[in-house]
Amino acid sequence: MERILVIGAAGQIGSELTLALRKVYGNENVFATDIKDAPKDIKRSGPFQILDVMDDKRLIHFVIRYNITQIYLLAAVLSGNAERLPLQAWDINMKSLLNILDLAREVGIKKVFWPSSIAVFGLTTPKIDTPQLTIMEPNTVYGISKLAGERWCEYYNKKHKLDVRSIRYPGLISYKTEAGGGTTDYAVEIFYDAVKSGSYECFLNPDATLPMMFMPDAIRATIELMEADQSSLSVHSSYNVSGISFDPQELASEIKKILPKFRISYKPDFRQAIAESWPQTIDDRVAQKDWGWKSEYDLEKMTKIMLKQIRKKN
Repeated sequence: MERILVIGAAGQIGSELTLALRKVYGNENVFATDIKDAPKDIKRSGPFQILDVMDDKRLIHFVIRYNITQIYLLAAVLSGNAERLPLQAWDINMKSLLNILDLAREVGIKKVFWPSSIAVFGLTTPKIDTPQLTIMEPNTVYGISKLAGERWCEYYNKKHKLDVRSIRYPGLISYKTEAGGGTTDYAVEIFYDAVKSGSYECFLNPDATLPMMFMPDAIRATIELMEADQSSLSVHSSYNVSGISFDPQELASEIKKILPKFRISYKPDFRQAIAESWPQTIDDRVAQKDWGWKSEYDLEKMTKIMLKQIRKKN
């Protein structure tokens, strides 16, 4: 029986991935942890505990006590916030990963999941249909830490035969949790502001095309990768996955089809430079070949669901 530890279960990915994992493996077998309190549905549906991934002694005690077999490490400082606190972000993003990789090697964890990001790419990376293997020269703290993390994951796989799996997430869009300091978070904020006030001031340029993914696709991709036969996996750093690519003006136009009075204005900040260093579209044929990945949501379908669900919350 699998016993799964989710670190960062109160975050944007973790709050939805934890519930999805509980449906697959049983509520009592998925242990949610975070350094902050979790949403009610996380705490009501299964075990939750406050736990700091930087506290390696308490972490290993927890893993041994509950016979953990798989770890999902989701704790991180995201791109926008990382630029404000570069050394702290580097410390948290790297030490947390190394703590988990070393712990997994020591106690014999079967599988580890760690999320990478399109932030690993840079200005010299091909922007259209960015391939799995390409030039990677990130120029943000977040991107540098994610690229270093990919190399550590592959190192532990080759050196210690540790089964580490990873996805380079595009920008993630969810109605369940609000934005958390990322460069692509305008694509979450815009829906909330559209419903609350009917207008939105975007911190990116109107033509800033970026790869995005609706959260249900991201959760499904994560679980499908973790359930794939290890022998079919050719990538041990992190997999490209593709969802939907669009720019702010395209998203605003889609929202206006449902909310005709919606208005958008633009006031680019430091995140525009980050966006310009990232790809516009992603080539994920390796993921398709290795574990059958295929996205299900387009811009129109996602927009309808986002507005409907946010209206319910408000």
